[in-house]
Amino acid sequence: MGFFSFFSKEKKETLDKGLEKTKTGFFSKLARAIAGKSKVDDEVLDNLEEVLITSDVGVDTTLKIIERIEKRAARDKYTSTAELKTILREEIADLLTENHTDDNNDFSLEGKKLPYVIMVVGVNGVGKTTTIGKLAYQYKKAGYKVYLGAADTFRAAAVEQLVIWGERVGVPVIKQQMGSDPASVAFDTLNSAVANNADVVIIDTAGRLHNKVNLMNELTKIKNVMKKVIADAPSDVMLVLDGSTGQNAFEQAKQFSKATEISSLAITKLDGTAKGGVVIGISDQLKVPVKYIGLGEGMEDLQPFNRKEFVDSLFNDAD
Repeated sequence: MGFFSFFSKEKKETLDKGLEKTKTGFFSKLARAIAGKSKVDDEVLDNLEEVLITSDVGVDTTLKIIERIEKRAARDKYTSTAELKTILREEIADLLTENHTDDNNDFSLEGKKLPYVIMVVGVNGVGKTTTIGKLAYQYKKAGYKVYLGAADTFRAAAVEQLVIWGERVGVPVIKQQMGSDPASVAFDTLNSAVANNADVVIIDTAGRLHNKVNLMNELTKIKNVMKKVIADAPSDVMLVLDGSTGQNAFEQAKQFSKATEISSLAITKLDGTAKGGVVIGISDQLKVPVKYIGLGEGMEDLQPFNRKEFVDSLFNDAD
């Protein structure tokens, strides 16, 4: 078990606080949906459907959850509204399990081939560079040697921001001039990382979605060039999404999944929004595991996503 495998009291408190707006919004809507009702009937299910959709769970995932609850209500005949929260909790937990969402997304690389190469993708403004900085901090704290690659060469601000994070965390950042070939930066970063026995390499990439063909070509080129240095790189292609944008985050996820093969998700800014339900919908629809969630500005506030703790935090003390 890695050093960060346990779910500490501090992490639990951060999670509870970060999901407070989502929980308050969701359960106030749910209370209205079942007001005056003693058993789960068609009207309650219709109201629940509206609650889930307006909580940014997404239409397709909502319909899946409603269908499951309908089957249980039909089987049990007299399912009460008092039991609805428990049933809903169980179905959401099951859904996240089916989507291969792992509860062991800690910062241990035990059993993984090193250097572990993470290629980070996502549109500008979602917290991509900040997420990279926080990842670097957590991996370094866990005792690993980390290298960063500034392959978003189209924005001076992106390179500067990554350099600032590198200085803050105390890890090297490999960069080139503005407008350089991003694949060249990735190549240099991996070469430096291998030469210096790095354990973790995190590569930033440009976040442009206006032309999916160009984006696809660029990301494919970066991956192909990295393979010249490390045959099975990247180890992970992580898409960073801004949870506060709700269904826009889901649309971005769909677009990026068309442009490149995504293997994990990091969903940021959940602490400032009531749209935390988007975590459930994106995970369900993309069949890509949520690996990390952002719950604040601090370096420690990027947490490994733990399905059980997420659902527990969302539903505990909901009454």
